[in-house]
Amino acid sequence: MAFARAAARRLLGGRAKFTARSATSASRDLTGSAVHHQDLQPPVHGHSRNSRLENGVVRLDKMERSTPSRHMCTMPELPSEKSSTVTGMITVAELKELARTKTIDTVVVGLTDCYGRLVGKRYTADFFLESAVDDGTHACSYLLATDMDMEPVPGYKFASWEAGYGDIHLVPDMKTLRVASWLEKTALVLCDVVQDDHELAPHAPRSILRNQIKAAQAVGKFTPMAASELEYFLYKDTYEESKNRGYHNLKPAGWVREDYHIFQGTRGEYFHGPARRHLEASGVPVENSKGEFGLGQHELNVKYAEVLEMADRHSVYKQCLKELADSMGVSVTFMAKPDAAQPGSSCHIHLSLWENGRNIFAGNQTLGSTKCSDEFRWFLGGWMHYTPELMCFYAPNVNSYKRYVSGSWAPTQIAWSRDNRTAPFRVLGSGKSLRIECRLPGADCNVYLAFAAALASGMDGIRNKIEPPPQLEGNVYFAKDLLTIPQSLGAATAAFKDSKFAKEMLGEDVHHHYHHFFDNELLAYQQAVTDWEKARYFEQI
Repeated sequence: MAFARAAARRLLGGRAKFTARSATSASRDLTGSAVHHQDLQPPVHGHSRNSRLENGVVRLDKMERSTPSRHMCTMPELPSEKSSTVTGMITVAELKELARTKTIDTVVVGLTDCYGRLVGKRYTADFFLESAVDDGTHACSYLLATDMDMEPVPGYKFASWEAGYGDIHLVPDMKTLRVASWLEKTALVLCDVVQDDHELAPHAPRSILRNQIKAAQAVGKFTPMAASELEYFLYKDTYEESKNRGYHNLKPAGWVREDYHIFQGTRGEYFHGPARRHLEASGVPVENSKGEFGLGQHELNVKYAEVLEMADRHSVYKQCLKELADSMGVSVTFMAKPDAAQPGSSCHIHLSLWENGRNIFAGNQTLGSTKCSDEFRWFLGGWMHYTPELMCFYAPNVNSYKRYVSGSWAPTQIAWSRDNRTAPFRVLGSGKSLRIECRLPGADCNVYLAFAAALASGMDGIRNKIEPPPQLEGNVYFAKDLLTIPQSLGAATAAFKDSKFAKEMLGEDVHHHYHHFFDNELLAYQQAVTDWEKARYFEQI
């Protein structure tokens, strides 16, 4: 049996045929009913979608591109009135037809590395269909044991010069197959890293999240639902110009504070508008975008989904925006703190647990000012309890900790409150919309690891009935006798290294892999000179 087919059946419990999906990839809406990706996408402002074609492919109709006012744009045109460009999530059968008609001629086959970056290969569509669909593909194992500059790092058990840096096997997850509309004639698929025995390679970030989802489902057949809110800064400089100037004197896209400011936001629509539309056209349903507190800072939110799908959307989102900016002669950065004079960029994550179409966080218990279930209370308690030990999964880089400044919208002490932006754990909604927002992760986090840490902590809270502290009212920045978050990557890594819970969550080998990863990131900083943070993280993270 072909390797990839066997691996996929093993991963999915033997139920799935690997060469084609029985239906278009689906998410769950708040009621728990299946919703197609295309149905989740709201209409693009001022335009409409035509009906679904007979092969299930959705096409955009009458959608125009906002043209940058002063930038050369080499990206593919968004669909216009005269075009019928295929968009969104596609099946293998649909890809075959698109390859036959030369509508798609390239497939990006990718996985996320330990930093959360997309790495992989570009296949011709024909060879992908001929080879990779059934057999998967391979890549060098050092992709999960390298530094930011793609230098092999000694000391890993998983991959090393001593072990010969052999191959890892990549199994495309066909539920992630989509048109990458910002690239010409290109589709994109995300992969699981699989061992020779067809089991997930436990060191890969996507594997770590998959394993925590499996653990949650074993406790109560729970389906974790999630969202991530990414912020970023837009600059008028190209990436090359920025690097050549040592990332000094960059020109932000805005010159007045943009937070919710429609006029200032309009000035950036030459980028943010195409970003929204390309995400929509690439199977990432967008809710909204808005200016943020910093100069040139923006937030673009996509619709929540099951937690693995949300992490996949997040990865596609970051890749799309960076490549789109590069093609337009501008730059975006997902650094947590690119400018000491500006606020940092966050990645707030939202979580709830669902069972049989019901949000199990909803209930009749009273916790502070919230009506909730015991599961909600214990999940919150566990999440808060293990935060110091797993902080490096929320803040994985040296620069991450520059964001945690009092009065800067980023949290500094561990507490929870109701709709309170000074608290790292902010409880929102009620009934079926009740959820926990964690404001700790920065935009530089590896979202697979952040979601995995949150889910593991919360589920341990449910298993062991960990009680949260009392709800805190008022300004958490000035509250007394609270536990502060780790102040540096060194402190966070030390807590992670000594954590019995982290070892149980990940297993001994994976735990060693990641504390070695964080140790090496810290060592690189300690050996570096001034401006190291920008040079290392500005473009790459």
